[in-house]
Order: sequence, then structure tokens, then C-alpha cells
Amino acid sequence: MSPKDSQKDSPKDSPKETSVEEVKAPAKSGNLIPQDQILPPNLFILPTNSPIVFPTLLAPLLITHPRYVSMIEEAINRQRMIGLLLTRDGDVTDDIKPENLYDIGVAVKIIKRLKMPDGSVNLLVHSMKRFRSRRVLSIQPYLVVETEYLDDINEKSTEMDALTRSVISHVKKLSEINPFFTEEMRLAMINAPGAGTVADLVAFALTLQKSDAQDFLETLSVKSRFEKLLTHLKREQDVADLQRKINDEVNTKLTKLQREFFLKEQLRTIKKELGVEIEGKDKSAKTFREKIEAAGMPEEAKKAALEEVEKFESLSENSPEFNISRTYLETLCALPWNKETNDNLDIHHAKSILDSEHYGLEKVKERILEFLAVKKLKADQKGSIICLVGPPGVGKTSVGKSIAKTLGRNFFRFSLGGMRDEAEIKGHRRTYIGAMPGKFIQGLKRAGTKNAVLMLDEIDKLGQSFQGDPASALLEVLDPEQNSAFLDHYLDIPFDLSKILFITTANTTATILPPLLDRMEIIELPGYTLEEKENIAVRYVIPKELETNGLKPNQLKIEAKALRKLMTDYAREPGLRSLQKLINRIARKAAAQIVSADPNIPQKTIFVRENDLVTWLGPKRYYNEVAERIVSPGIVVGLAWTAQGGEILFVEATDVPGTGSLKLTGQMGEVMTESANIAWTYAKKKAVAENLIDMKYLKRNDIHLHIPAGAIPKDGPSAGITMATALYSLLSGRKSKQKIAMTGELSLVGKVLPVGGIKEKILGAKRAGIQTIILPKLNEKDIQDVPEYGLKGIEIKYVSHVDEVFDIVLNPPIKKKGPEASPHKVKSKAADIQPGLRMKNLK
Repeated sequence: MSPKDSQKDSPKDSPKETSVEEVKAPAKSGNLIPQDQILPPNLFILPTNSPIVFPTLLAPLLITHPRYVSMIEEAINRQRMIGLLLTRDGDVTDDIKPENLYDIGVAVKIIKRLKMPDGSVNLLVHSMKRFRSRRVLSIQPYLVVETEYLDDINEKSTEMDALTRSVISHVKKLSEINPFFTEEMRLAMINAPGAGTVADLVAFALTLQKSDAQDFLETLSVKSRFEKLLTHLKREQDVADLQRKINDEVNTKLTKLQREFFLKEQLRTIKKELGVEIEGKDKSAKTFREKIEAAGMPEEAKKAALEEVEKFESLSENSPEFNISRTYLETLCALPWNKETNDNLDIHHAKSILDSEHYGLEKVKERILEFLAVKKLKADQKGSIICLVGPPGVGKTSVGKSIAKTLGRNFFRFSLGGMRDEAEIKGHRRTYIGAMPGKFIQGLKRAGTKNAVLMLDEIDKLGQSFQGDPASALLEVLDPEQNSAFLDHYLDIPFDLSKILFITTANTTATILPPLLDRMEIIELPGYTLEEKENIAVRYVIPKELETNGLKPNQLKIEAKALRKLMTDYAREPGLRSLQKLINRIARKAAAQIVSADPNIPQKTIFVRENDLVTWLGPKRYYNEVAERIVSPGIVVGLAWTAQGGEILFVEATDVPGTGSLKLTGQMGEVMTESANIAWTYAKKKAVAENLIDMKYLKRNDIHLHIPAGAIPKDGPSAGITMATALYSLLSGRKSKQKIAMTGELSLVGKVLPVGGIKEKILGAKRAGIQTIILPKLNEKDIQDVPEYGLKGIEIKYVSHVDEVFDIVLNPPIKKKGPEASPHKVKSKAADIQPGLRMKNLK
């Protein structure tokens, strides 16, 4: 029925027709209704979303909506009868529409009413008969419909008797499992007044789904009702059978486990009475208790360990937690709770070991000797955190091993490079499968002592991800004020890390977390000069590589000139790793020659000479290009700091026809780009003021500033005076002097500001053959950090203004530049020369 029809029949339009009191219905009795019960032709409708109350049944109802509560009061005051209609979809609301209700429902009589404190009403209703809603008589204030009562369609046949018996048989089977199908219900079915009542009673006990229950309610044929009922009973029986099977399997397993448990307990008691040695879990538990007593654990740790042993004893060997508990106890017992090594505090012994294993590195040796001296005066000194910073291959890791050897402590090393999971530091919680302690607890377990030397390599390469921040987790580990009670997530027991000597390594401090860097003592290893590398090669590298490749000292000789050329043309890096690889390569080739030679001919010593290096190692990798690159004005040499050490940096400038703009190439970063603009502004202003160029020249030409090795990103302010000198050299036509390099930040008014990485830059310049270095005046204090061998053969000049740089670096002027003439005709040969430079990330 449409809303329009509902409005037509509303109380406002025909009040007499919708008045419940005035409706007189003739007496009519149904097959399930007592003869004295009059079913009203009109009913108040109560929408419901709960299970259907089939005819002849009693059921409770809870009414919460205020509108329907007042409707119940009105119905009680009248005939105590209401109609229940199921909603098609959604919940019951105060303004539900008639079209959202099914047409067929049940008429129920209110038996009892109980008002609740919250305003709701509890009802006990007796379902009387099915009805069909013929039309809506009223929507407001209550929903009233005209009803048509429906009778069951019965038929007597042999098939009907068979269906009835089949239903009763299924109910009897279900009564053994399903609590709804009790013996009382079976008796009620036998004593039911009709077959339709039996079907409704069973359907109500099945708690059908909403759509199935409504379909069952609308089925008037008792035979069809029984057929549908058998389908639902069969499904219920299948579910009950499966449930019984699952219960039987569970009970069987539990019974077996209980039986095994009791038998094992009996066996244990018998063995104890007979004095037979215990085995298996009991033996493991006894062993754990003995180890815990001998481990010297603190009271808190000992208490937790003994509690875990008790838990271990109560677990079955088939339990998943058995192996977890066993592994945890093994880890606890294996840790060095009270095991320490006695430090060798003999300073002269330590100095002899360090000098024999390392050449140079005076600051590192001095710090180790200081540590020994303080330890000798104050035995309870807490552990220290030393951070060795330097380019690759300078011996940071080997220094850590030498420190452990000097002190007589055990040593353990692990790398932090690329570590992204915080659990690698602080351990996994034991709730996870495959949980294990963090790297520090594992390291102590392997080292075997609580005062070991732990080396943390590549601390500057720690990662970060959604799994946590390992760098922040290291704060608790490395801080001497906190790590005396370090709590690993796996152990969940405090462990004292304060006696550990932590040594970390890094290529740069720029990427280390500032709070972490603040807790470490930085010792820089700047790299080696040519003289140092030559001494190290003769003393350590060559003998080691000969032994590694099975050669005797008299079988292979590398001449001094060849060794020096090898380091300048093939292994110019500040570290020793490349040099070691090249010497190893030479040794392998020599071994191949010795093995392939005629055994009857006496073997002669193989000499590696300077002119033979191309045969042994191929074409050289580096060229001394300082003199070759400076072929015209606009080309100067700067100094750069990189993670691999100091390097020289070429800056090239030239002019091309254009509109007066400045073009920058060579992968310059944001800071370097700003420095280039400042340099161009100052050089242009000075050149105009000195009449070296005029405005016509600027409007007709673009200035192109380039830094070679264009595939390598470069950034930093320290190339400011270098770029300004290159631009002024181009505009003035004055060529740069040879073997001179510079570094310094430039201000807009020409001031030269201090920069960092002075030590590395000086050593890099020395390796490249630079003889004169220009530094900011404010960096004069940093020279004291440069070793004496690094300053040998180098002249250092300090400047405060960039004009001083121009006077020192550039040759005297030759000619004046103007719009008619340009001195920039000489082409640079930079494209034909291999730069041989590494990454130039400037400080």
C-alpha cells in the first residue's frame, strides 16, 4: 500500500472508521483459538526485528521506543491484543513506514506487563493466530491496520503422517545435543492439538534466520511447512554431528595428555624412590638451578630465573612454550653476570703493542694510555665511549682490536650499517616467535665477560624505519649514567653494561644523532700522507700480503720508486685499503709466475720496478693534473672535504655570447649555489670598478661556472673564495699560479669566513702535490691539529679578505678587458683530462 493510500485512510480524513472502540467484529473462532476469544478486525501494529512468535506460543517482548510503550498502554486499555509484523530491513524506529513491514504477521494477546525504571516495558505475550494486513487504517498516533486472519491448510494423507513422524524422530536425535530440543518439548509436540502447531513449535526452537522465519510464517499449507522444516532439521543435525566429532577429538587429546602426565609423574616418583638418575626435563631443570646458583646473578635476576625454572618444570614437553622457556633459561645462564678479565694496566707494555701494530695515530695512542692511567688510579671507573672518525681504510677497526689486546680484554665487533629495527638493539619481546636478545646481550654472551671491548662499526650509517629508531635506542645503551641497569626486552631483567669499553667508528659525524654524538669522545683519524703510507706498506702491508699468498720475502721485492709511484698513480686515497688490494694483486701474479715456472731452473727473486707497474696493474688511475688543468684564466684550485678525506677541487669559468646571466653546472647544492651567486656579485662589482669590463660586455655575454666530476653532488660554503677567484680571473684575464689551492667562505662584502675540515683538506692537498694553501685567518687555530708531517713542504697563507686571495693566487695583469676585446679565447683542455676526483661534499 502506498503512502498516498495511507494518508487517505488517516484518522484526520475518516475518524469514525479508524476508531478502535467503535469497530464491532462478529465473533469468529479459529482452529487454535478458544471459542470465547474474539479476534478484533483491527489491530495496533508493533514492528519487531526479533524472532517470530509462532501461534500458540508464549514469549517475552521488550519495548523501548516511547511511541510503542504508549501504544501498549492503549492496547491494554482496549482489547489487550496487538499485531506483530517483522521489518523488511533495518532496525525498529519511531517513524517506521508501513511499506517497510511484511504483510503477514501474528496476533498476540498481552498476558503480563512489567514497567522498567528506564521507561521501557517487558511483556509476556501469547501468540494467537496468523493474520494478513489488508490495509492501513491509521499511521498517527499509532499504526493500525485492518486484518484478515489466516487458517492452516490441513490435509490428511499417508505422506503427511510420514512427515510428522520424521520430524519427531529428528527432534528426538537433536534433543541429545541441542538444549532447545528437550524431552518436555518432545512431549509438547505429541500432545499438540494439530500438525500445524507441531511445525510452529519446532520452527520456533530452531531460531531460524529472519527471512526463513517469515517464509515459514507465510506458508499456510501444513505439508509444505513440514517439508521446509525437514530441510532445516537436516542442516541442524549435520551441524550437531560435526560439533560432536570436534568435541570427541578434543576430549581424546585431553585424555591422552592427562594420561601421559599422570604416568610421567608416577614414573618420576618411582625413580626417586629407587634412586635412579633422573632424565629429560627434570635433569634439565636441575642443571638450570645449578647454573643459576653458580652464575652470580643479582637478586632480582636470580629470582626471575628461578621462577622461570618452576614454570619450565610445569610445562609439558609437547607444549609450544617448552622450548621458548628452555631457550630463555639457556640465555640467562650463559650471560657473564660476574665474569670479568683483569686489565693489564702496564703503560709501557701497552705503548709497545700500539707502536708495533700501528704507525702514527698519535692521538689514538695517547687516549688509550690516558685510559689506562686513570684506570690504574681509580679502579671503579665507568666504561668509556670512543668514536674513531676517519675515511675508509685508515685502520679504525684494527685500532679497536689493538685496544682490546692492550687491555687484555675480550673483543666483539658488529656493524650498525643499515640497521633499521630497534629490536636489534634492545631485543625482541618473548611474545614473538623467534624472539632473541639484542646485539649487545648477544655480544656479551659471545665475549664471555661483562667488561669486554665492544666495537660498533659504521655508527654513522644507522637507518630509520617504521620499526623504530635504532639511533635513539643506542642512547640508553651507551650512556654511562643509564646503562648500569640496561633493560633488554628479551631478558626483561636489568643488566649492567657500565664496565664495557665501547668503541664506535664512523666516516663522518654529520649523520650521527646529536644527542648520541654528545655522549661520545671523538678521535679523528685524518688519513695518511705519502710518506706514512710508504712506511706502513714496507712494515705491515707487504709482509702481510706476501704471507697471505704463500710467498717468502726473498721471492718478491717491490722497489721503493715503484711503491711510491703505485701510491701516487694507483692508490691515492687517504686510507690503505686500495693499496692493500693492489699489493695483493701483485703478489697473486707473482705466485702464478712462480708456480708456472720450470721447477728444474732455480727461482730468482721477482722485482717490481717503476716502469713495470703498467704490466702488473694496468693503466694508472690518477694523473697529476694541477699543472695541466690551469691553462687559461678562469681556472683555479680549491680544497674540499669528503667522507673519504680531503680532495682538491677544480673550479672553471668561461664566458659565452648571451644575455648576461650566470649559469652553474656540476651538481651544486643549494648552499654552494648561493655561494656562487655571492662570488659572481662581488667579482662583477670589482671588475666593473676597476674598468676590467663594462655594462655592454655583461649584456652580451653569459658567464658559465662549472665544477668537474658533474655526476657527483657537491654542497657547502667553503668554495666561496675559490669561485670568486675563478670569476675574477676570467674577468681580469689573469691566470692562476700553479700548485696553489684555497678554501674559505665568502661574504657579500668580501670577508673570508672560517670553514671546517682543515686537517683533512691540508692532507688532501699534500697528496695532490699542492705547495701553497690559502686559509681563512680565523682558521689559524686549527693548524695545531695537523700533524707535523702534514705541514712539511707546504706554505700556508692566511687571509681575511678575498682581495688578498686575488693578489696571492693570480699572476700580474696582462691586458684590460672591454667590449671590443676579450682574453677568453684560450680553450680549456679539461674535457680531455681525467679528473680523478672523488665525492666533494664541502663543509
